[in-house]
Amino acid sequence: MENGSLDDYIYQRNGKSQLPWFIRFRVAFEIACGLAFLHNAKPEPIVHRDLKPGNILLDRNYVSKIGDVGLAKIISDVVPDSITEYRDSVIAGTLFYLDPEYQRTGTIRPKSDLYAFGIIVLQLLTFRHPKGLVTSVENAIRHGSFFDILDKSVTDWPIETEELAHIALKCSNVRCRDRPDLETEVLPLLKRLADLANTNVEEKKNMQALSHYYCPILQEIMEDPYIAADGFTYEYRAIKSWLEKHDVSPSTKQKLQHSMLIPDHTLRSAINDWRSYAFAGIQTKGGDS
Repeated sequence: MENGSLDDYIYQRNGKSQLPWFIRFRVAFEIACGLAFLHNAKPEPIVHRDLKPGNILLDRNYVSKIGDVGLAKIISDVVPDSITEYRDSVIAGTLFYLDPEYQRTGTIRPKSDLYAFGIIVLQLLTFRHPKGLVTSVENAIRHGSFFDILDKSVTDWPIETEELAHIALKCSNVRCRDRPDLETEVLPLLKRLADLANTNVEEKKNMQALSHYYCPILQEIMEDPYIAADGFTYEYRAIKSWLEKHDVSPSTKQKLQHSMLIPDHTLRSAINDWRSYAFAGIQTKGGDS
């Protein structure tokens, strides 16, 4: 897939690092929809058994697909969630995403995928390793520091993010019977959050860059803005080159008092936020523009 896997973003591989919150919300909903499709397969439900970020693939529009169904299993006799049944089975899957009850009993069921889904959603929000992640998020919520544990590359997490974390924690409950129902509890919440994300994209989609994001010399949006003695902000390489040949301001043409340059961290942060909203190729509906 054109944009690799979710794993690439979580661990910043292949130059991947940032994902705006609205893409993360939408990805969570799309994964849940994919699971619902598998779990409602006819004549028998299918359990993926190896759901993990490496198997969540992103296309050029950042629409997610569940990949690698090599370990998927057709379940002809689904054991009710309220019953604990021990089976002599060869456990398949990936550490940290394996349903604890499946590991203990050998019984696989659709809600085994739901456990992995919960862990993936928590990773979507934090970009952290799954080991101990459930406990870390629970503690952060309990101590009122939830937004401190979220991925810092996103600066505008909406208040609804905590709702997403709560449903993810429910999905990753150790006991299968305590996990929510995918269709009646998880999907309705994720659909509402995905709609919120899509609304945000529509508002930002055609947002124009502010005039002060442009370097007065290059007339391009700056990547490394620096403030010069004239009070104007320039792209560093452009103003540095200018000062090597001139002692006047490129904007006012007045003599500069000094040639010191100061990094404009606030403006750089604002431009980076704008770039995330103007994310190349972002679409709100599977490739529609």
